[in-house]
Parts: sequence; structure tokens; C-alpha cells
Amino acid sequence: MRSYTRTSQTDYQSQVTTYESQDCIGCPLKEKCTKVKENSQLHIAKTFLAHQETVQENILTETGTLYRMNHSILVEGIFGVLKEDYHLKKFHTRGTSNVPNELLILAFGYNLNKIHTKIQVDRLNLYYHPLKTV
Repeated sequence: MRSYTRTSQTDYQSQVTTYESQDCIGCPLKEKCTKVKENSQLHIAKTFLAHQETVQENILTETGTLYRMNHSILVEGIFGVLKEDYHLKKFHTRGTSNVPNELLILAFGYNLNKIHTKIQVDRLNLYYHPLKTV
């Protein structure tokens, strides 16, 4: 058993523990169990698993269900506004870094327009759609 720190592409660091079997050489079930030539290894990030359990519990609560229902309603409307009102038929840029940047600029513009409208009609603490009950 050994531990090391793994860094993801998004610079998230997690502590990973590696467990290795004692001796797989000569085991009659090795071909069914693993394809590696050496002993089989298991890599586990315990803090990630704990976070994953917490997230799953939050999602399954009544409040989490309500938020997911309302989120799905709100997102579809935003894409409709971007396509029709902002005349976004296709992206004007190409590439894996340019397209997300263009979408980010559109999202900033949409959010600025939305907050400006809320300030004008004094509706900063109101929701567009009331929370639905299950």
C-alpha cells in the first residue's frame, strides 16, 4: 500500500491510495481477473469518494430535486433566447478554446441583461418561476 497526490487537468489535487495484490504469478484465475503482466493494483481516492457520497445525498433530498427540476426549465429558455433573440445560429469562431470563450461572452451578456432588467423593475429577490413541489 502506498499513497501519492494526483493532480487532474483542472488542478484538483487528491490523495490516492494504491493497493496491490501480494502475488498473482501462478494464479489460475489471473487471466480472468486482470490483463496486466504484474500484480493487479487498485487506486482509490478516499476524499473524492466521500465528496461523491455527499453530493449524491444532496441531490436526492427534496430541495435538491426541486432545484434540478427548476434548473432544467430555466436552461432550455436560455438557449431559446440565445438562438432567437441573440441570433446565435452558429458559432463565429472555431477551435476547442475559442468556442467556449464565445459561449462564455454570450453568457456574460445574457446575465448582464438579466440583472439590468431585474434592477429596472425592482425584482432582485424574486424568482422567475416558483419552486415546484414533487
